Amino acid sequence: MKIKSLKINHFGNLKEKEIHFGDHINIVQGSNESGKSTLLKFISNIFYGSSKNKKGKEFSDYDKYKPWGQEEFSGKLTYTLDDGTQYEVFRDFNKKNPVIYNEQLEDISKQFTIDKTYGNQFFVEQTKVEESIFYSTLVSMQQEVKLEQNTQNAMVQKVANLAGTGDDSVSYKKAIEKINKKQVEEIGTARSQGRPMNIIKEEKFNLQDEIGTLEEYKQRKQEIASQKEEIQKELSKIEKTLEIIKKVKAIKEGQKLEEEKIKISENVKQSQQQKKEELEKQQKELAKQIAPNEKEELPQEKSKKKGVCIIFFIISMVLEIISIVLIKNGVVIGIFAVAIILSAIWYIEQISKQKQSKRRKEQEIQKQQKQKMEIKEQLDAIEAQIKLLQNNIEEQEKEIKSKKEHIALYEEKEKQKLQESENQIELVENLFATSNIEWELEQRQEEQNHKKLAYHSLELEENTMAPKLEKIALLEEQLEELNQKEEELEKNNIAIELAKEILETAYQKMKQNVTPKLTQKLSQTMEKLSNEKYKKVSLSEENGLMVEKENGEYIEAEKLSIRNH
Repeated sequence: MKIKSLKINHFGNLKEKEIHFGDHINIVQGSNESGKSTLLKFISNIFYGSSKNKKGKEFSDYDKYKPWGQEEFSGKLTYTLDDGTQYEVFRDFNKKNPVIYNEQLEDISKQFTIDKTYGNQFFVEQTKVEESIFYSTLVSMQQEVKLEQNTQNAMVQKVANLAGTGDDSVSYKKAIEKINKKQVEEIGTARSQGRPMNIIKEEKFNLQDEIGTLEEYKQRKQEIASQKEEIQKELSKIEKTLEIIKKVKAIKEGQKLEEEKIKISENVKQSQQQKKEELEKQQKELAKQIAPNEKEELPQEKSKKKGVCIIFFIISMVLEIISIVLIKNGVVIGIFAVAIILSAIWYIEQISKQKQSKRRKEQEIQKQQKQKMEIKEQLDAIEAQIKLLQNNIEEQEKEIKSKKEHIALYEEKEKQKLQESENQIELVENLFATSNIEWELEQRQEEQNHKKLAYHSLELEENTMAPKLEKIALLEEQLEELNQKEEELEKNNIAIELAKEILETAYQKMKQNVTPKLTQKLSQTMEKLSNEKYKKVSLSEENGLMVEKENGEYIEAEKLSIRNH
């Protein structure tokens, strides 16, 4: 990573500063209290934010660097990563989160994790360098040195520190000791007791042991969950089948209703057919009443009239013969006259009787004719009724035939539609083929009730296990918290080990690069100060500043100072 430029609006004693850095080593030079350390703090706070936590210091970074009486407390930093991508970060230190821009000056702040405590973690995600590592490896702040009446031992220690670590206030040995102490106190080791890591491992062991005794309930819960899921699937399948059965039932009931209507129509047709047959029978009987009267009445009347004429003719002939005989025998003409008169009287009576009979016959004929007319009228009415009934019967037959065809087509159409929509061809086919859809419905409902009962039983069992399961959940939650704490401790332990490793590497490099030069300069300075009496000076972490005497013996500079005091 390379820092390209800085723009400080107001931060500590720095105000309206803009600095551009080159591609290689950049040196910022200034007198004491000119703001060099503040500049370093600005860079780190741009990346990690200005903390309001004092962290054991007298003032927090936020309070220390916030300008007095100024609203503006902000700045911007431009940098590139190792892959060449460039970013700009603007931060208002009064706010927790900065604004990050890419090379196209697009706001990409939301692309990074925003922690509730530490704010936007963009720099950690980009470089994998956390704030603690950043301060312990990349940035070393110059500590304020106050020279009052410090002892020579302190001065020697500072020189030794400078030779070993490059900072007169930092002792590698003490730093390592403090780190080790902090590591033991705040984390612990495999051999330590009562330390955070040891406590966590012990608590975890106890929790895992207790969870183990309750594991059977957890396993049973999983079995119940699996069984409930299976029952739910079966219930879903049954419910779908019930829906199909109900739809088929509705279709069949509709068909049944239509069939009932057809039966009603057939009953009406049958009733009309019976009525028609009764009318035809009545028609035949009335027709029989008319036919005989037309054939018998006239010949009978003629025969009666002919009989009277024959009788009268015979009587006349008899009387004529008697008259002839009497005349020949000379009988008195008076007798003949009497016979003639008697014959006439008889004839007249016969004629009168015939007229009376004729009138009676005519009246009878009129009566019969009237009856015939009435019968004919009845026959005409019956004929009209028969035709009307025949037309109605034919219409009923057509309607019944049409309804039957419609029922057959409707059932086939609804069956195909149901098969396509439900994708249950065989089931639908069987349901339409069965004659007892109610039985099918009852069987499925009974199966559904059994499944629901089984599901309810599992729920009851699950409820009785709830306290145990809640305890397991609580224990597992506690175990998870311990795992997180252990993970955090292990993470911190790794960070400490890494810091120690980096510190050791830096220390060794410092000793190789700084110590020889420093000892050479000190030796030259000592030679000048002692008028070439002491020509060689050595520095070590354990002994501090050592001076070689003329006889080759090394003595501590502290002792040398006392002797020369």
